[in-house]
Amino acid sequence: MSPRALPLRSLAGGVLLAALIGLTGCSSAVTLEPAEDANNPACADVIVRLPDTVADKPKRETNAQSTAAWGSPAAVILRCGVAVPGPTTDPCIALNGIDWIADESEAANDTYRYTTYGREPAVEVIINADAATGGVSGTTALIDLSSAVSALPATTACVGPEDVLD
Repeated sequence: MSPRALPLRSLAGGVLLAALIGLTGCSSAVTLEPAEDANNPACADVIVRLPDTVADKPKRETNAQSTAAWGSPAAVILRCGVAVPGPTTDPCIALNGIDWIADESEAANDTYRYTTYGREPAVEVIINADAATGGVSGTTALIDLSSAVSALPATTACVGPEDVLD
């Protein structure tokens, strides 16, 4: 064996080991679908500001642009670039300066969907309150995410009947 063969084999083995480690890391990524406007540059402003923990759940790797997940199994999922909602009669929750439209149509399954109102692009947060022991509070998760979502400037706000009736 030539003196050069050993270093090349070591290099090839190291590259193979690194590739296997990389593949192993990818296998634990949460599989998500990106939103239609996920490539909006404003989504990058949100994603880089996301916290490492939400509702005491650690952040996990995802496989789709402008997405994030926390908990194992994923208890909180975020997607930036979803369709901007128009006026609605759905409940609106204001937390830390962010207005969220609440979709509780899956509440029987302990799943709640919140979409920002008055911000473009819109951000969607899906919370599975039963995904982890002790559940996850929707309010806690949304408050934990408010600093990152506030990177999107508010252009309008939710209003209620008391705001439009004199």
